[in-house]
Amino acid sequence: MVGCFAAQAQPAPPTPVPYPEALQRAANDLFGKANLAADRVELVIDPLIDASSGAQSAGTRAMQQTLIEIVRKSYPRFVVQPFSSEVLARDPVVLVGTLTAINNQGGEGPRDAFRICLTLADLKSRTVVSKGVARSTLDNVDVTPTQYYRDAPVWAKDQATDAYVKTCQGTPLGGGLDPAYVDRLTANALINDGIAEYEAQRFREALAFYRTARRLPGGDQHRVRVGTYLASAKLGRRDDSVEAFGDLVDYGLSTDQLMVKLLFRPGTTQFVDNPQTTEPYPMWLSQIATRAKQKGACLEIVGHTSRTGMPNLNERLSVSRAQFIMDLLLTGMPDGRNRMIATGRGFKENIVGTGKDDASDALDRRVEFKVIGC
Repeated sequence: MVGCFAAQAQPAPPTPVPYPEALQRAANDLFGKANLAADRVELVIDPLIDASSGAQSAGTRAMQQTLIEIVRKSYPRFVVQPFSSEVLARDPVVLVGTLTAINNQGGEGPRDAFRICLTLADLKSRTVVSKGVARSTLDNVDVTPTQYYRDAPVWAKDQATDAYVKTCQGTPLGGGLDPAYVDRLTANALINDGIAEYEAQRFREALAFYRTARRLPGGDQHRVRVGTYLASAKLGRRDDSVEAFGDLVDYGLSTDQLMVKLLFRPGTTQFVDNPQTTEPYPMWLSQIATRAKQKGACLEIVGHTSRTGMPNLNERLSVSRAQFIMDLLLTGMPDGRNRMIATGRGFKENIVGTGKDDASDALDRRVEFKVIGC
């Protein structure tokens, strides 16, 4: 009877295969096993994202294009349509997907594989009608964020992103769609248009899309706040950009967590030597100090580093960077010394976790402002 109480062996994790093979497997499962009776199915793609950061990347954009090619070549009953409010009004099938760097053994170790997740959400039945999953190696996949996400000054995974990830990863085959996802779809289409216009450097048009989206149900999203700031800054509308960044700060403080991308030179507490990148930093810090003071908030300033380097050195470096930022904040609010503390996490709370030390994992070298009890 001793064996009756022994812990059952955990199944071995899937073996990652080269990325093209993994994506083809997931796509074949998704489209080949779709529980749909119609001979012609309208399909729209809600742009694929990295599930950890919520960002679109060169890799997710390429994955989306490959899926379109697979559909046209092998699954002609699916007719790919634009992701627009006009098409959404006809209740098409929506493809959502995530590409996420993971530790293949399921632990906290280095990210050594990608998990591909694809889901078809049928808006007519409000259910998930097919899923495709696979694991790939990390080779030859560019996870550098696209321009909008690379330029975003702050990070937050808001309810809209959580609803997207839940629809893709958390809703089983045949399960009902999360209303929080469905209710935001029309706004999401406009936000996607705004991102496309921004990356095409049509900043006035981008701003118009963001403002329209914000007035819609489900349109008051973090991506809209970020886009409004970015487009206003690119148009040289300083007062508007300051107000828009203040709006981002208020949102972060209201959720007790504000994550700001302040980029440092490797191994130092000095900002990167790129005036175009660092030019807005004084305004950002001024707005953080001003808005925190207005709210009477006390802040824990938390430094983070990427995985590169020795853990003990990264720990010290992250603390030093947080202290450096606190000192800069105190120049604007000298009476705030008793309302701030500086701490560091090293690489313990990486979001991307690939340790590349380039634009693809800039979020891991962020500075975080947490509202704490005074």
